[in-house]
Amino acid sequence: MGKRISRTVPVAHTLLGSLLAGASFSVVAQGQTLPAEALDWQAWSQDEAPHQLCRGRYVMPDYRLPAEDNPETLSVETQEVDYAADGEALLRGDVVLRRGNTELQAAQMYLPADRQRVDAEGNLAIRDGQALVRGEQATLMLNNDQASLRNSHYVLYAQHLRGQASQLEQTGDGEYRLRNASFTTCDPDTNSWQLVSSDIKLNQEEGFGTARHARLEVKDVPIFYWPWLRFPIDDRRHTGLLSPSVSFSNDGFDYAQPFYWNIAPNHDATITPRWMSDRGLLLNGEYRYLLEESQGTVEGGYISSDDGSNNGDNRFEGDDRWYIDAQHAGSLTPRSNYQLRYGAASDGRYFDDFGDEFGNSERVSMERLAQVDYRGERWQLNARAQGFQRLEDPLSDSDKPFYRLPSLTANSDWQLGSGFYTQWRSNATYFWRDVDERRVPEREAAIGTRLHLTPAIGWRFEQPWGYIEPRTELWHTAYELDYGDRVTDRGTSPSRSAAVTSIDSGLVFERELELRGRDYRQTLEPRLNYAYVPRTNQTQLPDFDSRERAFSWAQLWSPHRFSGADRLGDLNRVSLGVESRFIEDASGQDRLTLGVGQSIYLSDRRIDSDGDPDTLPARPEDSANVNPLSRYQATRDRSPVVTRLDWQINDRWSAGYEWLYDDQREQTERSSVDARYRHPAGHVVNLGYRWEIEGFDPGVVPGDDGFRDYSREEWDLSLAWKASPRIDLIGRYLHDQTNDRALEQLAGVQWNDCCYGLQLVWREWVDDNDTARIGDDFNDRGLFVRFVFRGLGGVGQQADGYFEQAIPGYRPTPL
Repeated sequence: MGKRISRTVPVAHTLLGSLLAGASFSVVAQGQTLPAEALDWQAWSQDEAPHQLCRGRYVMPDYRLPAEDNPETLSVETQEVDYAADGEALLRGDVVLRRGNTELQAAQMYLPADRQRVDAEGNLAIRDGQALVRGEQATLMLNNDQASLRNSHYVLYAQHLRGQASQLEQTGDGEYRLRNASFTTCDPDTNSWQLVSSDIKLNQEEGFGTARHARLEVKDVPIFYWPWLRFPIDDRRHTGLLSPSVSFSNDGFDYAQPFYWNIAPNHDATITPRWMSDRGLLLNGEYRYLLEESQGTVEGGYISSDDGSNNGDNRFEGDDRWYIDAQHAGSLTPRSNYQLRYGAASDGRYFDDFGDEFGNSERVSMERLAQVDYRGERWQLNARAQGFQRLEDPLSDSDKPFYRLPSLTANSDWQLGSGFYTQWRSNATYFWRDVDERRVPEREAAIGTRLHLTPAIGWRFEQPWGYIEPRTELWHTAYELDYGDRVTDRGTSPSRSAAVTSIDSGLVFERELELRGRDYRQTLEPRLNYAYVPRTNQTQLPDFDSRERAFSWAQLWSPHRFSGADRLGDLNRVSLGVESRFIEDASGQDRLTLGVGQSIYLSDRRIDSDGDPDTLPARPEDSANVNPLSRYQATRDRSPVVTRLDWQINDRWSAGYEWLYDDQREQTERSSVDARYRHPAGHVVNLGYRWEIEGFDPGVVPGDDGFRDYSREEWDLSLAWKASPRIDLIGRYLHDQTNDRALEQLAGVQWNDCCYGLQLVWREWVDDNDTARIGDDFNDRGLFVRFVFRGLGGVGQQADGYFEQAIPGYRPTPL
């Protein structure tokens, strides 16, 4: 039995074990490796192993000595103690020393008479709950932050990191120097990669490390060299290079190297030079800040003298191209917020050519906004100035959006008791845009002010078995207009007043039933809706923001045929429908919802975008500039039959279906069906089909970007399959059945290992210059590779965000 001695002595805060406390990774030297057991390694059990990326984990064994009540107490256990006359002590035979959470083991320890240091050697091990340090010999100063360790091996338990160093020195409080060092996150005996350096310095207080003459080795083969490298050792942000992005496509080679600048705790910036072999050097940047009651970002990009593209679209060759997008938001009071934003691009194709990651651009406009809002107990107020730059090239005057300079809104609601209520909705906006008013349709040529008031009164009677809600809404709209140089006989102060009346009602029937051993509650919910909007002359009114809505389930119950306030569509209509829901009693979840409905029109709908109450839309054979279905939609006596279904088949499978069928012409107007599979392990499968008749959307006419002179038919298959904890397989195929072409093909694999990850994706897609025509579309393709060294960083373009968009329900395993 060893002798146990306890002393309270003034020991420095770190006993070398805290060398690694709080570090996110460590570095160590080249030399003979230790067996896994000596590194506190525990392999997973047979049941655990199939679900893990690593073959095991690092686990600290129990302390050899119990904790003392006073954490400053130094406890020692040894087999032999030799004392000299002057007080020197030599401890031999499996010596264990503990202070607080740090425990030191060695074959032999020497303590001089002044007890200022400890010299330890032989089977040396230091543990502090977060890390393990092993070595041949160590000198620890007990009254200051100085230590030295030779031929050391290191393990960080939580970070799954290990390594070696020929010499480790503690040079100050939280400051360390390692010579001939290396580190890796790979399992013991599997050095897939390691970072090796002749001289590494760590600063725990600052949270970063530096390495000189550092090289990255893969399977002991050097693949990259840094004369000097700075890296983080905790979660704090630090100035330095981030992971580069590399891709290959039809356009050639694309390399981006981000540089992160940690300006202050609440300010940072990222500067990203990007070299494209076909276009030249593009400089991107982003600046972020966080203040006490506000925050914002400024981002932008610039390329001088675009070299043109390999795909043949060189209209901007030689031009300077750029964009900027600045945002700021904050609070004025607890009830009032504000937003500021300014976005602009040199041209409408900037983001198509240089846009978002993975060959994909979702930006369609750049917003300019200044807004203040107030949310009171009764009133909601909003003031804004807003405009958009539409990202399209070429861009006609008719397609340029209007600016709102400004737009003022005031809304409120009152409950009057017994089911009665009133509402107030009001808006005043000045609309402006910079166009040649002589080259746009007359109704779009004006600029000016619009005052729009929509007070409403209604009554809602509701019981568990049903409800009824009559409602009347007054639309009053007045304008002050300026047509500039446009010669017109239209008035400059037109107005419109009309009442929108509707009655909505429904019943709810329920019954209990049992299906396949499960209890359900089935509802039957018939619904009846009547809407009346008088036919009002609106030919003198401009068209700032209105568009006729496509028919849908929601339109069965809405009295408004147009979005915006410039057009109020005449309507005299009765809608009938019925829904049935199957609600599972055990979970309360809707397992199946099925609905069918149709509208009966009691008069023609004469109001279109021109606002003429006396003239029906032209026949398509008489005018090539009208939607081919517009006259039929205006004169039909009933809407298509709308059928919808939402079915949660089981916990993994679900399906949705919508069908609009014209029972007069006996043809489908629009249909969509989709099936979804979600597995708890992360497997995802999506299958969708869409069909739409030519001219179905009444808001677009020939010449608009959204108009297609053919019936549109597409089907979409996407999947992500987690073949194992290590392997994710992904794929997508989007097919344009009408034109017999693939709109997108994607296939990829993601390999996840304990210490590295690999993402390899091939994608081929149609770059659609404009949606109205297909003749000028072109195919693009690319091979995207991302390699990540866990604990060090990665190389390649991050594509996870695009995968989540292209494959709904998929959550990529983080690399």
